[in-house]
Order: sequence, then C-alpha cells, then structure tokens
Amino acid sequence: MIELDDIFARVKKASRKLGGLSDDKRSEVLRSLADALLGVADALLEANAMDLAKMSPENPLYDRLQLTPQRLEGIASDMRHVASLPSPLGEVMEERMLPNGLQLRRVRVPFGVIGVIYEARPNVTFDVFSLCFKSGNACVLKGGSDAENSNRAIVSLIHKILREHDIDEDVLALLPATHDATAALLNAVGYVDVCIPRGGKRLINFVRDNARVPVIETGAGVVSTYFDRAGDVKMGTGIITNAKTRRVSVCNALDTLLVHKSRLADLPSLCSGLAEKDVEIYADKEAFDALAGNYPASLLFRAGDDTYGTEWMDYKMGVKTVDSLDEALEHIATYGSGHSESIITDNPDTAARFQAEVDAACVYVDAPTSFTDGAQFGLGAEIGISTQKLGPRGPMGLREITTYRYLINGSGQLRP
Repeated sequence: MIELDDIFARVKKASRKLGGLSDDKRSEVLRSLADALLGVADALLEANAMDLAKMSPENPLYDRLQLTPQRLEGIASDMRHVASLPSPLGEVMEERMLPNGLQLRRVRVPFGVIGVIYEARPNVTFDVFSLCFKSGNACVLKGGSDAENSNRAIVSLIHKILREHDIDEDVLALLPATHDATAALLNAVGYVDVCIPRGGKRLINFVRDNARVPVIETGAGVVSTYFDRAGDVKMGTGIITNAKTRRVSVCNALDTLLVHKSRLADLPSLCSGLAEKDVEIYADKEAFDALAGNYPASLLFRAGDDTYGTEWMDYKMGVKTVDSLDEALEHIATYGSGHSESIITDNPDTAARFQAEVDAACVYVDAPTSFTDGAQFGLGAEIGISTQKLGPRGPMGLREITTYRYLINGSGQLRP
C-alpha cells in the first residue's frame, strides 16, 4: 500500500507541471504518439494476442479486448483528432465587473488527477491518456487483469514518447491489476481528484459504494428502441440492425426492441437483419407469435422475468409489444439505465414528446443508439458515457473533464 501511495504522490506532483505546457506542445506529443502507435503496431498486437489467448472467443468481452490493425488505425486517428481540437483550458466562462470594482472571471482549468477503473478494453488506455493530457490532467489507470499485457505495452509506449519530449512520465501511471490497487485508488484522498469507472453494472456499483474520492458514474447501457405506429419499416430495419449488431459488446448496443402492437405484422421485416447475424430474440407472447415461422426457430425464445432489464453485450435481444407511446415511455422509465434510447417514427409530435419525456443522457429520433460515442459526437474520443445528472452527462470529452476556478482582480478594495 505504501508503494501505491508513492505512485499517487508522484502523479499528483507531475500533474502540477502540466499547467506549464502549451497547448501546442500537448498536441505535438499526441501526434507523435499516434505516429509511434502505428510504428509498433505489431508489438501491440502481439501483447494483445497474449491476453486474447486467455479468454474464450465466446466471451462477450472478447470483442472489447481485441485490438486489430484497423482498430489501431482508428485509435491513432482519434488521437490526432483530439490533438487538433481547441483546448478548453483558460476559456473564460464568465466575466463581469462587480459594483465594488473587483473584476471577476470564471476560467476553465483541469481537475488535476483523474483515476479510471476499467475492464477488458485496452483502447481505453489510449483514449483516457489523450483526453487527459490534452485537457491538462494527469491520470491513474487501473485496468483489468484480462488486458494486463496490452495495457502494459501501451503505457510503456506512452512513457517512451513522454520521455522523448522531456515530459515527466508520471503524468500517467498504470496500477497493478489487483483488487488491492482498486481499493487504494478508491481511497486515494488528497491525490486523486475524481474517479471514473468504465465497465459493467457490477463494477460501477462497486466503485460508487466503496469510493472515498469523488466519482463520475459511467452507467451500464440497458438500451431500448421504440418502433412507433408511424415508423418507417425500411428505416427501422436498418436502425435496429445497426444498433444491435454493429458491436454487440459495447454499452450503446440495443438490448430491447419495443414495437407498437399495430405494427406486429412488420416485426419479421424489422428483425430480418438480425436473423442474418444469428441474433437470439427473447420475445413476449404477441411478438413471439408474430415472429414464429418468420424467424429462425433456433434463435427465437420466450421472454423471461429478467429479459428487459438485461444489458446483453451479446448477440441477444429482447422484444416487447406495447399498446401506446405511454406504455413505451413507462417501460423505458422502468428498465432503462439512463444511457441511450431511440424512437423510430414519422410523427413529429410523437418524436418531440419522446425526447421531452425520456430520461436518458442521449435520446434519438430515427437514428441508432450506436452513435453514442465521443468520436461520433465530434469530441475526438471519450473518457466514458456519464449517466448521472450532477456534472457531465453523456459522452465526456475535453470540456467534461475540466472544472473551473474564479479569478478576482482588484485595486486595493476592502470589504466593509
């Protein structure tokens, strides 16, 4: 534990030096890292292969764990995008002169040290570092044991680039993949300014229940799409297929399809793209009857008690029949996690009401929830999808991982 405290102390000290770096310098470092990443792609993939060898390809986390040449190119592209974004640091959020002559400014500044606990997602290591570094934050990472070889190789590369640019490598620390390290991070009061968990519901609940440092929750995604009585079948088929099957292991993937009872005859068409991807459907009685004989029997099951509250992270999906928009809204309020929800409808009044009443970080009309992503929102990357209401909400980019301070300039005023 003493050794971990020493790591925290070094990161805290290094964080204070980041304020002295220009934005041009931070961007230069990120561009250098993006170039270097592609130059050592084979070594990173080799380290990743060691992690993949320990996990069954049938595990829903396998896809999250896997790095590929294409994914590394995407990571490098995202990093260059982050480098190109304007820095939020120093932004004057408010400026006014008080009646007593004091000049008041509210200015955006870094949090300081951000801790991130995450599971089998080595891409998060790159994403978190690039966003934290660009926004002037140091970071302490606690990855899962499933990705330990990948994370160590990535952090080693980042440290190498930092040294080449004469920057203290302690602005980034990777903790051991142990439970003790998790406990230490959650109790690093005075060292870590905020902790962000990225993972499933179990991890998020553990962090929230055990942390003594402030926490920003990135919630599990129990995601629904409602196909309204005024929905377009062709559009709906594409949206549903993309939302469910683009990447089944990510938090924005579709978990439940709600379908208006007047459109049950269209349900086989809406699910045709899912059948091609071998998606298992767990349907209520009305939806099951509509799909029976029109969907592969080996992939069609009856819904159970836990169907609609499940984040599947797999080629599985629930289907629920609803009588009205009101019932769809009530279902989402009961089972949703506040992450992302979508409606497919040609009725603008229905769409407006859906967006007004659904309580989620991202609410879509005629678009798949797969767009809930920092890069897709133009943020370069994301440090997580916040589902809480106090502080940042939705994809957290550069601005969302900063805070502010008040700067007050006077000319000798005295308080009466």
